[in-house]
Amino acid sequence: MPVYPVAAGTATVCASPGCWCRDRRPFYPSDLTDEQWEVLEPQARQVMRALTVAVGRPMVHDLRAMCDAVAYVVKNGVEWRALPVDFPPWEAVYAFFERWNGRGLPQELIRRLRELLRRHQGRKAEPTACIVDSQIVKAHDTVARATSGYHGGKKITGRGRHIAVDAEG
Repeated sequence: MPVYPVAAGTATVCASPGCWCRDRRPFYPSDLTDEQWEVLEPQARQVMRALTVAVGRPMVHDLRAMCDAVAYVVKNGVEWRALPVDFPPWEAVYAFFERWNGRGLPQELIRRLRELLRRHQGRKAEPTACIVDSQIVKAHDTVARATSGYHGGKKITGRGRHIAVDAEG
């Protein structure tokens, strides 16, 4: 039995018998809105078709419910086993994430969405300029010297991290 009542017309379609995500409706702050899903779904299905290798059992759970479940874990920093019951079973969500991540699908999806956004803004699909920044993160005394350093300006021992983003961030 689902934890949250189903609003008419908002339930997802899951082919797995007995799965509670069959009656799921977007409820959590990490869930995709209908407008976001409208943009994401065609791109996600296109990426899946292009990069999916036909091995193993096909996915029977709803793609939107799976994406919402992965977003819930990432956004809230919970264990896979701590997924609420109105998502597909955690084992299926974890296997979905592992398959997608192993094939580079999240990066490909982000690249396609970035290009779509840039074209929508009237820009070239690929950025021609970027912004580079760095940050020193404090490290504990037990961190090996080989993997950390001393920043004389800030007078801290830590690790440096760098990022390069296009003008849109």
